Amino acid sequence: MSSSFDRPNWDEYFMLQAELAKLRSNCMTRQVGAVIVRNNRQLATGYNGTPPGIKNCFEGGCKRCQLRMEGKIESGASLDRCLCNHAEANAIMHCAILGIEAGIKGAILYTTFVPCLECTKMAITIGIRKFVCLDAYPETDYDLLKEAGVEVISLDKNKIAKWARELVSKYEKSE
Repeated sequence: MSSSFDRPNWDEYFMLQAELAKLRSNCMTRQVGAVIVRNNRQLATGYNGTPPGIKNCFEGGCKRCQLRMEGKIESGASLDRCLCNHAEANAIMHCAILGIEAGIKGAILYTTFVPCLECTKMAITIGIRKFVCLDAYPETDYDLLKEAGVEVISLDKNKIAKWARELVSKYEKSE
């Protein structure tokens, strides 16, 4: 057997899934993807954007995001006016819709950004005690995470980029 065979570890694999999910985001200010996993099995995915049946954010569905893009609202301000659901919230709601008990028995939330306060509260409420993230988010409440006993792991973006490049290169070679 070859010792040069290389594949992503579980954290890298599921973060790639979150990166893939964020490609569906319709938010024009920040694209985020999330995956909820238990026992190395994907339970749900989510990406940020307006609710189903509502005009997409990039089509003018969210006035707050439009004002943010125009520089009239700063990052983190007026979040209560945003119509976009966050990726983490969408993944949690996906579990609820399907009747999946996501937070029990060691579920992990993989997300391209450390969750905001609201998504953190939702994840804590359903019992998720581990977040694996790729980027920081300015509105994260790290004190709450610590008090709740939530472990936050930051992955190396270079490793995720390596796997993404490897995937893309296989498509380029086949052309």
